[in-house]
Amino acid sequence: MVQQYAVVKQYLKARSVCKVTFRLQCDGAMGAESVTLVGEFNNWDEKATPMKRQKNGDYTVTLELELDREYRFRYCIDSSKWENDWCADRYEPNPFGGYDSVVVI
Repeated sequence: MVQQYAVVKQYLKARSVCKVTFRLQCDGAMGAESVTLVGEFNNWDEKATPMKRQKNGDYTVTLELELDREYRFRYCIDSSKWENDWCADRYEPNPFGGYDSVVVI
């Protein structure tokens, strides 16, 4: 099975933040024209955090997030399809009958 999603954390010694890289691999993007990262860190704004398409078709974005927090998030593909990150730290039910991915920093 190909891993389609990945969250990589890089804790910074000099500051109380963690650089978190979110990656939606090309198989998970399903031929998307655009992918945005949407979550508590950007007030669920579907336009605030566009992901950059890599040469191999993956989409990535890196954010600096505060330590000792948990953030709910999802991927929005082509402004219409919502996907979870199946490598997230855990999942929480959302008010829309689905689940949100959670990253723990």
